[in-house]
Amino acid sequence: LAQLYTLSDGQLEEQLNDKVSFRRFLGLGLEDDAPDHTTLCRFRNRLVEEGLSEKLFAEFNRQIEGRGLVLRQGTMIDATLVTAAGKPPADDNFAEASDPDARFAKIEGKGTSYGYKAHLGVDQGTRLIRAALLTPANVNETVVADALVRGDEKAVYADKAYAKRERREALRAKGIKPRIMHKRWGGGPELSPWQKLHNRLIAPIRAEVETVFATLKRRLGYRLVRYRGLAKNQAQLFLLALAYNMRCVADLLLRKRPESVST
Repeated sequence: LAQLYTLSDGQLEEQLNDKVSFRRFLGLGLEDDAPDHTTLCRFRNRLVEEGLSEKLFAEFNRQIEGRGLVLRQGTMIDATLVTAAGKPPADDNFAEASDPDARFAKIEGKGTSYGYKAHLGVDQGTRLIRAALLTPANVNETVVADALVRGDEKAVYADKAYAKRERREALRAKGIKPRIMHKRWGGGPELSPWQKLHNRLIAPIRAEVETVFATLKRRLGYRLVRYRGLAKNQAQLFLLALAYNMRCVADLLLRKRPESVST
């Protein structure tokens, strides 16, 4: 609920005492005491300590895969920058920064961003998140790209930042089509007509992942991280992806329902 509605612990406590819909979602009766903000904070910290956020995300995905809601036609991979909760350090002194795990990243034509980078693997067609990783902002997308591949998809779609011969060969060896856009390397030759056509065909499919990032940032408030430190913010990303998938699955089931009723 906190992830879906961008609520702090204090705001969530207030809503639990005010909204019947929230209490019903949690299975709380009108006479039951709702957890206060300190309880919510301690519970979240326990999730981080035990690594349970990732397990919750994985378990929900296992259930929706078992119901045939994941298509596996392709995985779209990409990353987005997320601003840190604390201020940037002076003179790049990260040891004394308010968030020692956050880093700077250059944005072409826009200066720099201080914070983290969220990497996602998204199911083509359903836009369900199948993999989510958080790194400091200065980590290149290609470094963690292979961890976003599930191994059961028919293709992997990605932009030029993920272009790598070894990656294409590794995907082909697993029977996965490497739908990764080609790029010109340094002062090398221009792209061939076939490579340019390949890029034009892939671009609109790969771009579907941008809709997922837009939803996370605009509807779920993920323009900046909530906490300090990589561990807590990675846990938040798992919970955010879990909440997003829950909403996405609800939409998918609602779209299927008229068909089942009509038959």
